[in-house]
Formats: sequence, C-alpha cells, structure tokens
Amino acid sequence: MSTQPSPPPQPAPRDLLYSEDEEALRSVVRGLLADHCDATAVLARTESAEPHDRELWKALTDGMGLAGLLVPEELGGQGATHREAAVVLEELGHAVAPVPYLTSAVIATETLLACDGDGARELLAALASGRRVGVLTVPLTTAPGGALPDVRVEDGALHGSITGVADAVAADVLLVPTAVGLYALDAEEAGVTVVPRTSLDPTRPLATVTFDGARARVVAPESGTPVRRGLRAGAGLLASEQLGLADWCLTETVRYTKERHQFNRPVGSFQALKHRLAQLWLEVVNLRAAARNAADTLAAGSADADVAAALAQAYASPAAVHIAEEALQLHGGIGMTWEHPVHLYLKRAKADSIALGTVGRHREELAALVDLPAP
Repeated sequence: MSTQPSPPPQPAPRDLLYSEDEEALRSVVRGLLADHCDATAVLARTESAEPHDRELWKALTDGMGLAGLLVPEELGGQGATHREAAVVLEELGHAVAPVPYLTSAVIATETLLACDGDGARELLAALASGRRVGVLTVPLTTAPGGALPDVRVEDGALHGSITGVADAVAADVLLVPTAVGLYALDAEEAGVTVVPRTSLDPTRPLATVTFDGARARVVAPESGTPVRRGLRAGAGLLASEQLGLADWCLTETVRYTKERHQFNRPVGSFQALKHRLAQLWLEVVNLRAAARNAADTLAAGSADADVAAALAQAYASPAAVHIAEEALQLHGGIGMTWEHPVHLYLKRAKADSIALGTVGRHREELAALVDLPAP
C-alpha cells in the first residue's frame, strides 16, 4: 500500500495589524509629542540656532526608554522589536519631530548590534539610555550595500571628510566605516570637525564631518556587514516615518477641506477634490502595508528583509512626496505660507525620498533580489 508524502510545513501566518501593545505605545508617544512638539514649536526651532529638540529627546529616552527599543535587555535596552520602533517612527514622522531617532536609535544601534566585543556592547548601552547620541558617518543618501566614504586609517588615526551626514551636529559618538574596520570616537575628540550645511529638511540637519588625525578605537574588524545591516534597518523603518508624515498630510487636508467654504459649500464636497482625496487615501493604505511588512520582516529576522526594505522604499518615497505635494496644493493659499507647517512635511518627504538610497536604486536592487531584471 503506497503512502503519500506529507506536505511540507507551512509558515505561520503573519499579522501586520497593530497589536494592543503597539497601539498603547502609539497613544503614549502621540500624547508626549502633542505636549512637547506642536507645529508652532517645530517651526520656531527650524529658524533657531539649535535645530534639535534636546528636551524632547530627553523625554523620549529618559522618560520612556525609546532609544533602546532594539537593544536587548541584558545590554540595558527594552528588548523590543522593529515593529515597536516602527510605531515610534510613525509618530515622529506625524509630528516631523526634530530628534535623531532614526540615525541613533535605529541606524547606529543596528550597526552596533552586528558587532561583537565589549566596545560595541558599551556603546549600545550608552545609546540605549539616550544619554549619548550615535551617528553612522556616511552621507544620508547612502543605500544599503552602497559605496562608503573614503576614510583612511594611519596608526589608529582617521583622515578624511564625509559630506551630508544627518544629525552629526547632535552626535556624541561617531561610527566611522573604513576599509580596515569600523571605528568609533567621540565627536569632541581632537581632530574632529563638524560643520553644519544647509539642508532642504531643517528638521533633520546635515553636516560635513572631517577627520584630521583623530584618534579612534576599533569596534569591528570589518565594516561592510554591520553598516549594511544598519542601513537596511534604516531604509526599512524609514518607510514608517514616511507613513506618519503622509497620514498627517491626508488627515489635515481632509479636515481643512471640510472647513474651507466656497460658494456656500465645503470645498471638500466638490467631486474633483473628493477623487483626489480618495486617491491619497489609497496611497496611504498601500504605504502602510509596505511599511508594516518591512517592519515585521525585520523583526522576524527573515531572509526576505532585503526584499522588504527595498520594496518599502520603492513605494513609500514617491507616495509620500505625492501626498505631501497634494496636501500643500489642496490647502490653497494658506498652504503656501511659511506659518503653516505643511511645507515642513513636503521638505521631509522630499529629503526622505533620496535618504538611504533613491527610488531608482531600490527598484534596481529589488529587481535583482527577485530575479526580475529590467528590460
């Protein structure tokens, strides 16, 4: 009597919906941001000499421990996953909060998690506490697997210059990839110069970092794998930030079109605007699916993490820009003024669209990963 082979085990179904704990985290973070990061405060800060909100950063880290979400508990972190970090980034994007969460709590932290040794563990504990801000010194435009800046190492001292480093002006610790390993040093170390540069997005300032014989310590004997892991997590979770800003743009635009009247009717009742808003809603829904998939895949440590991150950025970047552009247009004259915050969302969306790799770069990588080359 022949027997049929048993079918292969099926993977457990994935749930991309927000859990109760994630919704509770969202509620707490949104409440904190409502108290400390309203639009007026953000606008005022972009015109000040201090672009980062250090008091808000302290509230997020000391008060809530959010800087250590990705860090294991034995290293002083919260032992959470990328799903929880994604929820935080959604809310930070919703408020265009001027804090170095993506660069320190995600990219720098994830880079260090790929390193062994006491040096990496000590830095992780410091970043998890929020007392120190870490920045990976690569241009913000660097994609996962992209070319790294040329920094030379001579007798343990660093030499070179990197332009377009995000949040470097707020950094306490700089992680520097070189051809002979990943190095770390204090931003106040002799031989380190950080010069702010004009940035399209004033809520995420850029700087040029120059090393002129700065002494540094080795964190990992090779930099390729840790840096790629950090940038991949950054690209995947950047989609959640883009989701947050896109959701704000849609919500505020719907509210405004209900309140703004022409010809004794709310402008939102006009059929042409209804169609445009319906299209934006569809784009936000699809963006949420891509962002949640990336966060869940990263949290699971799946082999598909590269695919999910590339897919998320291939969709999220143009969608967020389009939604922000439409929000500005549909706000009419008030949307063109400096006093209304919608321009901050458009600038963040445009800056995010080239952060951690352009749309074209991610589409090319996605095509190669799924063996679907372009014609």
